[in-house]
Amino acid sequence: MRIAIIGGGPGGLLFAALAARNIPHAEVDLFERNRADEAFGFGVVFSDATQSGVDAADSALRETLDASGVRWDAIRVSAKGETMTFGGNGMGAVLRKDLLAALQRRAADAGAHLHFCTPRRVDDLDDYDVIVAADGANSQTRATIGDDTLGVTYETAAAKFIWFATDAPFEGLTFLHTHADGLPEDVAGVFAAHAYPIGGGLSTFIVETDEDTWRAAGLDGFDLSTPPGPSDEHSQKRLEQIFAPLIDGARLIGNNSRWGNFRTIRARSWHHGNVALLGDAVHTAHFSVGSGTKMSLEDAIALADALAAHPDDIDAAFLAYEAVRQPQVARIQGAARPSLSWWENFGTYFHAFEPWQFGFHFFSRALPAAKIARRDPDAVRRALDRWQSRHGAPPLESAVTGLLDRRVVDRDDLPPVVTVAAGDGIRPDDAVREALASHRDAAAVLVTGGSALDRQLIAEAARLRHGVAAIIDEPDCDEDRAMTLVLSGRADAVLR
Repeated sequence: MRIAIIGGGPGGLLFAALAARNIPHAEVDLFERNRADEAFGFGVVFSDATQSGVDAADSALRETLDASGVRWDAIRVSAKGETMTFGGNGMGAVLRKDLLAALQRRAADAGAHLHFCTPRRVDDLDDYDVIVAADGANSQTRATIGDDTLGVTYETAAAKFIWFATDAPFEGLTFLHTHADGLPEDVAGVFAAHAYPIGGGLSTFIVETDEDTWRAAGLDGFDLSTPPGPSDEHSQKRLEQIFAPLIDGARLIGNNSRWGNFRTIRARSWHHGNVALLGDAVHTAHFSVGSGTKMSLEDAIALADALAAHPDDIDAAFLAYEAVRQPQVARIQGAARPSLSWWENFGTYFHAFEPWQFGFHFFSRALPAAKIARRDPDAVRRALDRWQSRHGAPPLESAVTGLLDRRVVDRDDLPPVVTVAAGDGIRPDDAVREALASHRDAAAVLVTGGSALDRQLIAEAARLRHGVAAIIDEPDCDEDRAMTLVLSGRADAVLR
């Protein structure tokens, strides 16, 4: 079997190693347009569970992390001078170039032929039995096959982000939030950084903000039509100033660093003819869940296993690969939706919440309180203590002044409310504004319909931006979910 791989990132390299090693009589050629020592981006991060799963197939990741990586257990959120921690989240990170070098050695040792500075397209590879496209989120292979053929959809986030490194030290995954002075009052003015150590004295430093803040801060001047390579140096210097108090004046380091909007890619089919796609070429999930490289490596393992099991039936191999990986990726993309949503609204949360609630809101964007407590009981206890000290009772037993005696409402006891219907494509603020247009004296809204995330976003719009209490209609809601919604500030009460 002759196999060609387009793209020499982690997924393509791991597949090359596994295919050369495990598929009988396979001839494997990998084509990468860049040099062997060239890496865009800085570090890659993995959970302990991901490390174990990849290690079962190949030890290169574990060995690289052991030799030059950094490991940690706690996530930290910093806002308004306070830092909240959430333990029990075993993770590790390593320089991307170190991982690429290790995987290049592993692939070459297994017998794969690596061709650097050698771009190839699908049309150039007619003499191969199998073509594997690992050519990233801007995949030329995907474009050549066609979005309609693969059933590809795209969803572009509203928040702006830019990717740097920094020589500021961090103990582990840290989220910094700060308000920039001197901006108009009608913009949020809040910037956030995702920061984590990656070894070699460096840390990844990804900055996000909303588009209005981005424009008001004068960060929209870089010409995005500039070919890949140059970084947005104006933004780099401006962000060094904005974050200086939080990183002790450390410098930011660019590497093809320029602003963008994250794009979630989904596809109905991951193969066409003798071509299979893996990693970002066929699916993405917001980087706040740290799963891009993870998914690519896991795709590579599953695809190599499928081809080894069905060497004489390529279509059966591709279908087996999809049967394993598509449900797993769908779960990750589903978990990424509330996380991405959090980053599109964090300016509102920053202004609305005290630091302890801001932190708990973040920690609970994809996990209910009980699951957080299983990892770190103190993280939930601290939030409960702060709520108790302010309200004089536990979350579900405290009152909503002038409206409710407690925060879980039976349907027979529902006070007068204005109903707001959630649904796909309905903008939260528009929904609330329309519902309140003829009920300007309304004290509360009841949010129904749509998905759980849709209802939460409308409830937050009502209570945080329009100043009315929000009750979420959750007929099957248990005590844990109800408490999480209230303690985090997503809702004032729950109807069930």
